[in-house]
Amino acid sequence: MTTEQTFFEYLVHVSENHSPLDFMLIADHLDKFFFGALLTLEITALALVIGGAMAVPLAIARAYRHRWLNGPIWAFTYVFRGTPLLVQIYLVYYGLAQFDFVRESFLWDPVLSSPWWCALITFSLNTAAYTTEFLRGAIENTARGEIEAAKACGMSKIQMMRRVILPGAFRRALPAYSNEVIFMLHSSVVLSTITLQDILGVGRWLNGRYYLAYEGFITAMVFYMILVFLISQGFKFWEKKWLGHLMPRAVESTK
Repeated sequence: MTTEQTFFEYLVHVSENHSPLDFMLIADHLDKFFFGALLTLEITALALVIGGAMAVPLAIARAYRHRWLNGPIWAFTYVFRGTPLLVQIYLVYYGLAQFDFVRESFLWDPVLSSPWWCALITFSLNTAAYTTEFLRGAIENTARGEIEAAKACGMSKIQMMRRVILPGAFRRALPAYSNEVIFMLHSSVVLSTITLQDILGVGRWLNGRYYLAYEGFITAMVFYMILVFLISQGFKFWEKKWLGHLMPRAVESTK
């Protein structure tokens, strides 16, 4: 027996008999946790992109109180911000299947019968509602002097929106958007409730298969903490780069 085999057997013995956490069992199934993390990031990232693209025109219509669009957009954001994401995903995945016309439609087989697509649709609509509202606030908080300066330069409304208002709104909304990204990552735990093996789903599977109490949940927690740390560091970098001119500077003393 080689030294490596002896050391491996020693680790297995310690893990099974002396450690409060069976770390060797976790190590044997880390590939499943990485697969779950990939699925979590895939749906979360795609939903943020789709929801963000939807939120821009909706936020503009809300900020300028469009006569025909403001009311429906407000109702849309109220419904998705006022109800839990778990309820929303249940209504889409389980609820729509109760209607014959939905099951007979052309969208059933490729889209609405798939838990992956139902999750993406629900997540996209949910994040679009939240992003619309805080982006609307950022647009409304555009300094009047910036708008007057853009008008003085002869910019049209579209040019002013594209060159002045939206860039400034995106910068001001960045800290709030970082919270939305983390919130969406945390909310992805509902994926396991519709048969998708996300990070938490793998943790539940591990606990259920080996009759464990917390190994799967602790491993899932560590994965979420690592992802949140990386996201937070990324947004700190972007805030420093794009909002650096708004941060207070130390005043040098003069003699």
